[in-house]
Amino acid sequence: MSINIEDVDHVANLARLSFNKEEQKEFVKKFNDILEYVEKLKEVNVEGIEATYHIFPTKNPWREDQIKPSLAREKVLMNTSDKQQGCFKVPKVVE
Repeated sequence: MSINIEDVDHVANLARLSFNKEEQKEFVKKFNDILEYVEKLKEVNVEGIEATYHIFPTKNPWREDQIKPSLAREKVLMNTSDKQQGCFKVPKVVE
């Protein structure tokens, strides 16, 4: 399989991009280089090799949830100058 200028035009149209003739020729070459490399990769014997998604083993970096007491509402609101019914009062930002 090889890429031609019509293929580049089609992909550019789908992406709502436009290229001049020189850029189209450059993309044809780049896309064909990529396809050539993929064909080269197909030659590698991967029989019996498990697929990997990461080079290093991954683990969940998140800690377990721990229930802790929260701050009292009065303490949270003590530094605000504008509060209403136990909540922060902020300016309207949506018309």
